[in-house]
Amino acid sequence: MTPPERVAEALRVLGLPAEVRWFAERTATAAEAAAAVGCEPGQIVKTLFFMADGRPTMVLAAGDRQVDTAALAEILGVGRKRLKMGSPAEVREHTGYDIGGVAPVGWPTRPDVVADDSLQRFELVWAAAGAANAVFAARTADLVAAVGGQWARICREPG
Repeated sequence: MTPPERVAEALRVLGLPAEVRWFAERTATAAEAAAAVGCEPGQIVKTLFFMADGRPTMVLAAGDRQVDTAALAEILGVGRKRLKMGSPAEVREHTGYDIGGVAPVGWPTRPDVVADDSLQRFELVWAAAGAANAVFAARTADLVAAVGGQWARICREPG
């Protein structure tokens, strides 16, 4: 099964009525994905992988925001130095996806999941679907609930 097929299957199992959409152009960054689907950059979900004192952790952040790692560490109850962004090899090992296509669904294990409050600005969001040119749309609240996400303020305001 290809990574996008795994995403489609995970969406079905989770009961999320979403389809994987493919594009000729890359959708690996928030700006690329927003241009491809015709939405605001904030509506693109950045699915980021961290190791929090050895625990795999998924962060869902709006495409127009940056994660405040000190705030994230506090939410996760770990020291700032015990929170590390995953290396490309760790991302692949724990998520089954390559950077640029990391989907928030279809992971081989169930990580801790933290979703930034700023995503609640949007009823509908777009997320990577396992490849650097594939995405899917989902209702924000439904996606976060389906992956067992905890809402928290973990991103900096733009500016």
